[in-house]
Amino acid sequence: MQITRKHASVFNKKRGSPKTGVLKRNTKLIRNNPVLLIMMLPGIIYLIINNYLPMFGIFIAFKDINFAKGIWGSEWVGWSNFTYLFSSQDVLRITRNTILYNGAFIILGTTASITVAILLNEIKTKIFARFYQSVILLPYLISMVVIAYLVLAFLNEENGFINQSLLPLLGHDSVSWYTSPEYWPYILTFVHLWKIIGYSCIVYLAAILGIPHDLYESATLDGASKWKQIWSITLPMITPTIIVLFLLDVGRIFYSDFGLFFQVPLNSGALQPTTDVIDTYVYRGLMTFGDLGMSSAAGLYQSVVGFMLVVTMNGMVRRRNKDLALF
Repeated sequence: MQITRKHASVFNKKRGSPKTGVLKRNTKLIRNNPVLLIMMLPGIIYLIINNYLPMFGIFIAFKDINFAKGIWGSEWVGWSNFTYLFSSQDVLRITRNTILYNGAFIILGTTASITVAILLNEIKTKIFARFYQSVILLPYLISMVVIAYLVLAFLNEENGFINQSLLPLLGHDSVSWYTSPEYWPYILTFVHLWKIIGYSCIVYLAAILGIPHDLYESATLDGASKWKQIWSITLPMITPTIIVLFLLDVGRIFYSDFGLFFQVPLNSGALQPTTDVIDTYVYRGLMTFGDLGMSSAAGLYQSVVGFMLVVTMNGMVRRRNKDLALF
């Protein structure tokens, strides 16, 4: 029996369209869980104020801001702010530094965080496990300003620990760390990993703790070694978590930890060839010239490129396995 379009429409009206069914389910969910929705309100308000309302300021990137005329009264300049940003001689350097640093942070940070999470999972004594988790997490809770002075205590040319104690012990002369840019890619990478690993490994540790213990017991009965269990059970089971966090990190590959690149090198001009990134460059331009339009253009540039990278990487993951894609 062939169903005509007219019959189908009548049937859908009686049965209810899928959209109507979803709307009814959502309305019922809201009515049945008012307390949970009230608990969500602070997070939703924070998200709207800090993530969505600032999006209305995108048009500042296309204006020559004059505070006497106000933001709305300032003249439109089109792509002039972007032209000024990309015509700078430093744009290639700061873009290169930003991408290379964040690329290294993503790869090394993900590897180190997974490794630390696996090691913490192997600690069976609760007291020691909590102690090590607290010690590893502590650097993440320290302000970057404090960390900058901790680094200075090690690298100070006159009375730093490395110059005064370690290098003489190894038979080397003291090094002027804050005027030698070639060392800072390694220093900044080490400081970043030391600070972030304790926080990053929490998500992976939670994912590992969610793996059914029966899988490990079966593998042990089959004679699988600890390394074989990690490679065949742990890593495949936490792969979705790894991919989601990786995609989120890729989306921020054009953003940098401002405190890390500005506070830790103490804003030393001699170190800018290897420590200057997009965020610090824009900050210096804003503080020196007060060019709000160029700063907004740089922020929009970072956001658009980050969005494109997330969509591209998610599409690549989706081609391999739809279940592992972010959307």
